[in-house]
Amino acid sequence: MNNHEIDGYKVSGLKYILRTFRYRNYRLFFGGQGISLVGTWMQRIALGWLVYRITNSVFLLGIVGFVGQFPTFLLAPVAGVYADRFNRSRIFIITQILAMFQALVLAALVISGHIQVWHIIVLSIILALINAFDMPSRQSFIVELVEKREDLVNAIAMNSAMFNGARLVGPSIAGILISAVGEGMCFLLNGVSYIAVVIALFLMKLTPRKVVRDDKNMMQNIKEGFTYAMRHPSIRSVLVLIALGSLLGMPYAVLAPVFARDILHGGPHTLGFLMAASGAGALTGALYLAARKSAQGLERIIPVSTTILGIGLVGFSLSHVLWLSMIALVIVGFGMMVQMASGNTMLQTMVDDDKRGRVMSFHAMAFIGMAPLGSLIAGILAGEIGAPYTLLICGIGCILGAVILGRSLYELKEVLPPVIPQITTPTGE
Repeated sequence: MNNHEIDGYKVSGLKYILRTFRYRNYRLFFGGQGISLVGTWMQRIALGWLVYRITNSVFLLGIVGFVGQFPTFLLAPVAGVYADRFNRSRIFIITQILAMFQALVLAALVISGHIQVWHIIVLSIILALINAFDMPSRQSFIVELVEKREDLVNAIAMNSAMFNGARLVGPSIAGILISAVGEGMCFLLNGVSYIAVVIALFLMKLTPRKVVRDDKNMMQNIKEGFTYAMRHPSIRSVLVLIALGSLLGMPYAVLAPVFARDILHGGPHTLGFLMAASGAGALTGALYLAARKSAQGLERIIPVSTTILGIGLVGFSLSHVLWLSMIALVIVGFGMMVQMASGNTMLQTMVDDDKRGRVMSFHAMAFIGMAPLGSLIAGILAGEIGAPYTLLICGIGCILGAVILGRSLYELKEVLPPVIPQITTPTGE
């Protein structure tokens, strides 16, 4: 096993992958978020199953997916300005508390038997508004948790590993709970899980970040961030590819209940297996990125991973056997995770800190904001031509987009080395 050097000490490959855990604040963040995200994935799976159970409507599945994310697209630029101008940890704490109350209200309605589709739509919109402010602050906040900038790539990759580890565990638990006691318990446990991350945030010892105040109004700040992002070809290309992957790649999650029940003839446990398979692939992708010593080369990895995502979607759309569908979703999860985390890493390492929140808000628009449009379109298409053909089209679109857009990103390889820091070990490995 190759040895690397951290702070003058040689460490094994595994310790090198986990090198960010030597920071106390990051350990607290990882532990609290890890617990909370398991609850988040439980709620996502339970919500999709609940909607399909009480409506039997693929269209309404798409609608709920749309309203649950589109407000993030609209408000993300405003949230990005707040992330640059105010204390990110405080914004993060507030969003976690609000999300906790949203989950508890949803749990109360389901457990009491009063839940209706309009309740789900309204509460999904509320959570989307909360997430609009949560995502730019949380993504930008990671930078404040590591003392050395060369560990940023690892911190982002391990954050992605945490997200997808929860994605592996959460759906499996949700499938068991839905079968045993119903969807309400998933929402209740999710609400309780937010307590862990709030406690972790209060226990952190953070160095106050210098916030630059200016006299610009909100629109001027948003315009400044947008101009900054669009004038950098590397930032612009990354954002476009992430938007494509989200638009065409994310609808599989919205349509998963249809595949679980109507294509694979299973129940909530089948849905849990499918989403866990996707999480396993994503976790593998995150660990692959965490083991990288350098951010260089990501400009080639992003289009390749988008192609892998498309291939997985095509395979999933054609499968009528559970184990083949799970293999296809492992590929989907790997491709999507590597694409999204690589794009996140490139953006975080390239941008100026005083514009980080706004650029990450555009990342949220590309990642989260495009997903509801994809969900809405997929819901409409699935109602007309069926879920399998819909995902087949999405998979082919990902492959074609990666070929077309990936070329422009690959041409940036001569520009990237001076911008993205080379993370190497003193031993030259």
